[in-house]
Amino acid sequence: MPAQSLTSQLIAEHLVAGSPTAGTEIALRIDQTLTQDATGTLVMQQFAQLGLPRVLTAVSAQYVDHNLLQVDHRNADDHAFLRSACRRFGVWFSRPGNGVSHPVHMQRLGQPGATLLGSDSHTPAAGALGMLAIGAGGLDVALAMAGRPFHLHMPHVRRVVLTGQLPPWVSAKDVVLELLRRHGVRDGVGWIFEYAGDGLAQLDAMDRHVIANMGAEMGATSSVFPADAAVRAFLERQGRGEAFTERTADPSASYDAEEVVVLDQLEPLIACPSSPGNVVPVRTVAGREIHQAYIGSSANPGLRDLVVPALMVRGRHIDPAVSFDINPSTRQMLGELSRGGWLDDLISAGARIHQAGCNGCIGMGQAPATGRNSLRTVPRNFPGRSGTIEDAVYLCSPETATASALRGVITDPRDLGPAPPRFKPPAPLTADDALLEAPPADGTAVIIERGPNIVDPPSLDVLPAVLTAPVLLVAGDDVSTDEILPAGAEVLPLRSNIPAISRYAFARVDDGAAARAMARDRAPSVVVAGANYGQGSSREHAALAPRYLGVRAVLAVSYARIHAQNLINFGILPLRFADPSQHQALAADDELVFPELRQRLDAGEDIVAERQSDGLVIALTHNLSRDQIRAILAGGMINLVRDELGIGSN
Repeated sequence: MPAQSLTSQLIAEHLVAGSPTAGTEIALRIDQTLTQDATGTLVMQQFAQLGLPRVLTAVSAQYVDHNLLQVDHRNADDHAFLRSACRRFGVWFSRPGNGVSHPVHMQRLGQPGATLLGSDSHTPAAGALGMLAIGAGGLDVALAMAGRPFHLHMPHVRRVVLTGQLPPWVSAKDVVLELLRRHGVRDGVGWIFEYAGDGLAQLDAMDRHVIANMGAEMGATSSVFPADAAVRAFLERQGRGEAFTERTADPSASYDAEEVVVLDQLEPLIACPSSPGNVVPVRTVAGREIHQAYIGSSANPGLRDLVVPALMVRGRHIDPAVSFDINPSTRQMLGELSRGGWLDDLISAGARIHQAGCNGCIGMGQAPATGRNSLRTVPRNFPGRSGTIEDAVYLCSPETATASALRGVITDPRDLGPAPPRFKPPAPLTADDALLEAPPADGTAVIIERGPNIVDPPSLDVLPAVLTAPVLLVAGDDVSTDEILPAGAEVLPLRSNIPAISRYAFARVDDGAAARAMARDRAPSVVVAGANYGQGSSREHAALAPRYLGVRAVLAVSYARIHAQNLINFGILPLRFADPSQHQALAADDELVFPELRQRLDAGEDIVAERQSDGLVIALTHNLSRDQIRAILAGGMINLVRDELGIGSN
């Protein structure tokens, strides 16, 4: 057998169908699934529609980490729904306050060598353990829970060799920001980043989590690290040493591309508003006034990411104009901060301590003031994601955020001295599973609790033979799912009520689009967009809400991977301009006709649209597989699967 990369090994071990040749469709067996509450309610509803009594994965886990604000009944009701559904279907349940899904899963359930499919775009963070972890839409995860393989186009594999030593004040966040500086938010689409090199020796498992987590911001399908001594040490500190299995690439494995990151040459970096790819050295923006420094989230969830800031502020006080927000990633991390005395350091310095969860990362509280700069260790700074429409969010390391909090302006942490405080993690860490519930052996007697906010997903009709539809809106490049369907404290509580949440669709692209669609009685329409449409969060509501409003096709220059599949899952046809310049030729309210649409699609042919006002012909392409075409013809993947199972329509 030829030498294999670690990625190739993991794919070969889980390959169900297809040939692992880059660009061709493959199907993978999924060992574990991860859902969070912003997507999980819909996942559980979809799984229930399949009529199975129990999940068929080795491990499925549901985390409540996004919708923690309980300002009315809706979030609390949905937490009860999720807990009862988990008990019914055999899913682990992580209760509110237990922490962010990704680090909790690594700590308590992750398994080197396993596949993990999650309804959260940052699921690849588990690649830090030597897993093949991929983000997907909720319906794909529901199908994996039902034992069905996950289909995707085989990615290319890029080897990233880390060499040398990190300089003082430079940490894992700066490594992934350097990669974002090189690749931006598009170059990773269709790739898996596999890490190697002697520089790995100084990155523990949670440091690697930082890098694997933000690989999603490059558009990467996943990021994979070896399961080596660092992973063994992590699992042993968690009291789970028996879960360790060494997983490494063959020494002479070949890759589709390779690059080197010389760690010695790195310096503190920062992503300026409003894109994770807008990366510059901290020193070039130093001196800009800040009013918030935010530490935590899935992007910097390790104990060192919280303790180093605590040691930096010990005996000092943050600038009085700065809100110093601390978001412990997990209940375990909060406990360790308390036991080690570091929590007192933070509080004494003026920090605001929040419960373990996603919180401000997805606009669930901690929104910055208008016109004020916010430094955050979170993974994304898309426009308005913080909850403040005209926000100015910078992404940086905990060291940079803390140094800036102390001085009140963006500060290169190297200005504080020759070396940062040193931290050595306690071994072992204290396991705390009080809020992590294993499912009962038999859940058939469990009654699923449905509050008034749980509304059945809408029925979806089949693709028409001919589509005549106006352009609902025209968008530019790099439109994120945060802009298609916002998160935040106002919108996310409606995640189980598609008619209600659809009112917010496209609010940050065209705030009148949803109202226009409703005024047309949700008649068929199309959306026109530029490159990398749908980057960011995996939330399938950004596809299902537009479909509810009548959107039947998107015409774009290119797509982010997860969102393209979400469109397909809900019967929206993702088409690409054969001539990208035609993106600029279309305008809102242009009436388009797609002749013989169903027939052309069924035959696997390219699609043609014609503008009725002047006869302009728009040539459109796609790379849909046969199964994807069948799903769109059926009106969506859930219709197709239910037909295959003989369940019937909604």
